[in-house]
Amino acid sequence: MAYVRIESISRENLLISADERWRVIGGTRPDLAPALALQRALLTEVIDLADVIGAGRLPKLSLPPKYLAAKLARGVPMLAGEPVPVPTRVLLPTLLKLCDALAEGGAGATATHIREAVENGSVEPGSLFTASLSRNQAAVRTGASHRGLAPDLVWLVAELAVSPFVYALQRTLLGDASSEELRAALDAWHAGHCPACGSWPAVAEVVGGHRTLRCSFCSTAWELPAYACIYCGERGEKFVTAAPNEERKDRRIEVCSTCGGYLKTIDVPQLSPFPLLSISDIETTDLDVSAMEHGYARPALKDFTKRK
Repeated sequence: MAYVRIESISRENLLISADERWRVIGGTRPDLAPALALQRALLTEVIDLADVIGAGRLPKLSLPPKYLAAKLARGVPMLAGEPVPVPTRVLLPTLLKLCDALAEGGAGATATHIREAVENGSVEPGSLFTASLSRNQAAVRTGASHRGLAPDLVWLVAELAVSPFVYALQRTLLGDASSEELRAALDAWHAGHCPACGSWPAVAEVVGGHRTLRCSFCSTAWELPAYACIYCGERGEKFVTAAPNEERKDRRIEVCSTCGGYLKTIDVPQLSPFPLLSISDIETTDLDVSAMEHGYARPALKDFTKRK
């Protein structure tokens, strides 16, 4: 089955679980202390926003199961190209708090300038949120550059602020799947990008031998029928999985010399709930470094504007 549903847990239990994971990581990787402190501040805001959105009402989308199944059959994510109304007033306070957390965590004036641009109207938050949800990285980065803002940081704060909303959307669209046609389309999904939003996975989490891809944006979990490169489908000798540290074979990198892409793969006792997947991502930054030192990189996001 392609889609794997993960039960959501309460805000309190999320914070308890996150604190435990940060404590363990900090004990073994003291060099990550500053990064973990910043992540704690950022994820706390994301968790709080997810709790608010979870208690509220999502917009009603006119996306019939048959229509969504047809999109999936073409390899197009369900939310791609859809005019989703974003709750700007709900997300905006979190965006500003994220800027403050980044400023205090080391980004300084660079993050403060983003907050000021939003507050003075130079950056229109609704448009920023919509571009983020649409995975239009080019538009966000171009707009940021034209305003003298750090493109990567603008992309990051927008993505963090929108992620609880798109997570709730994907659970609504994917979690029900009462339509046999939609369920069949999900079961037949064989692409490496997320079936909900189109993002690439942050990592692949392996539980009991099952390699589950985890979306870096909306946290969707899905399995592929074949063990191959998630970017180009290579499954021959040019696709290799290796553990940079022989003493930690539970932490591996899938690398492909055909397309030059890589994916981190980690063994875990259970799949990470939203938004704690990013803890696994930061814990394995050494794998990113190892892959990039050998010339591998993550490809750009796919453009689905012409394939709605």
